[in-house]
Amino acid sequence: MAETPETKEVLVPNDCVEETIKAFTDLDESGDKRTMTKMARRLGKEQPALLQFAAKFRDEHGEKAGEAAVFYGTLVWAIFDRHQGKCPRLTSDNLGDANTVVDEARAAVDGLADKPLLEQVAGDLVERQPHIYEKVRELLAEDIKEDAITEEVATLIYAPTQVIVEAFDAAIEGRRPGERLGPIVREQPKVGRNEPCPCGSGKKYKKCCGRN
Repeated sequence: MAETPETKEVLVPNDCVEETIKAFTDLDESGDKRTMTKMARRLGKEQPALLQFAAKFRDEHGEKAGEAAVFYGTLVWAIFDRHQGKCPRLTSDNLGDANTVVDEARAAVDGLADKPLLEQVAGDLVERQPHIYEKVRELLAEDIKEDAITEEVATLIYAPTQVIVEAFDAAIEGRRPGERLGPIVREQPKVGRNEPCPCGSGKKYKKCCGRN
């Protein structure tokens, strides 16, 4: 019998969030390029729509915004992926619908734009994944404090990061199901080896996720 939304374990516990952050930190400190490349390739194969959604901020707002959007999108995927074993593949429709949900939820909050940046979120959304939201806020505040990103960049990527959280939460619970992982049906033409990598790194595909 298929699981109903009520029987699925959608809420990601705090220990899972912390374990994912530790794994990211350990990987960054180790400088293990092979593992980093392997993860990037897997993300590119399993979540192309997510990468395209995040990477567009590079074209619209510059390199720093693009890198930050891809990083936080990757982090959200990794948290859900650790909890679920393997996430459903988000589609452009998943992300578009989630964007509408987040926009409407934020618009319903009185005075949202006047709140401090990290409080610019709808309570209903936070209740669905409180531990993920808390960690994202914590990391953004830390990145701003350490000048890893500017507050302007954080402002640009905070709402889209909420969209990715909502998209995965809805896909896993079944409110707006994603695709079951299997052979990829390309929505876009195959990326040429000398074209920019769709992961948003700014490198050519052959020197990034397309390396043999």
